[in-house]
Amino acid sequence: MVILGLTGSIAMGKTTAAEMFSRLGVPVYDADRAVHRLLSKGGAAVGPVEAGFPGVSRDGGVDREALARRVFGDTPGLRRLEAILHPLVAREKMRFLRLAAKHRSRMVILDIPLLFETGGQVECDAVAVVTAPAFVQERRLLERPGMNRQRIAAIRGRQMSDARKRRLADFVIPTGLGRAVTMRTIKCVVEEAGHWRGTKWPPRQRGRPIDATPTPR
Repeated sequence: MVILGLTGSIAMGKTTAAEMFSRLGVPVYDADRAVHRLLSKGGAAVGPVEAGFPGVSRDGGVDREALARRVFGDTPGLRRLEAILHPLVAREKMRFLRLAAKHRSRMVILDIPLLFETGGQVECDAVAVVTAPAFVQERRLLERPGMNRQRIAAIRGRQMSDARKRRLADFVIPTGLGRAVTMRTIKCVVEEAGHWRGTKWPPRQRGRPIDATPTPR
């Protein structure tokens, strides 16, 4: 099973790209949606997050806007939040991969916004980066509620630059030239990577595979 990481800076069109992969029949794990479930009513992260940031929960779930305000510009607070969420998200990801392997999927997508920033690329056979011109990215961001140039600058400051991500990528997917160009590129990615034999699943522990011996690409 080939594991393809999908990433890109904020507002570069990653959600659109993920939907296109899904439309082509490739299972997609969406890290953002996993976080949303964990923070929603009854989610596994609600209790730990409320304990770490008292007052951010409401009606059985975490108020994500209130939480964002609490950690915005607070690096130690952000690290504390990440320490709560990352293990839970990793558990959700492993569940997705096991299910995909059980269904004998030839390829899966790990849609993770901060893939490079968190070192997650080591778990992937290859990485695809979505990109768009900076002015397109800014226009998309300013269309979002509550967004301004100060917040954009702060967000960009926490993320690896688009140029560096493109240099590190195995595939680059443009999203600023129209949906047809994006889909055509994604079809090429699926066609090429679909012929590979993944080396990252099953995961290895202490030099030995957990479930079975992985096949070489």
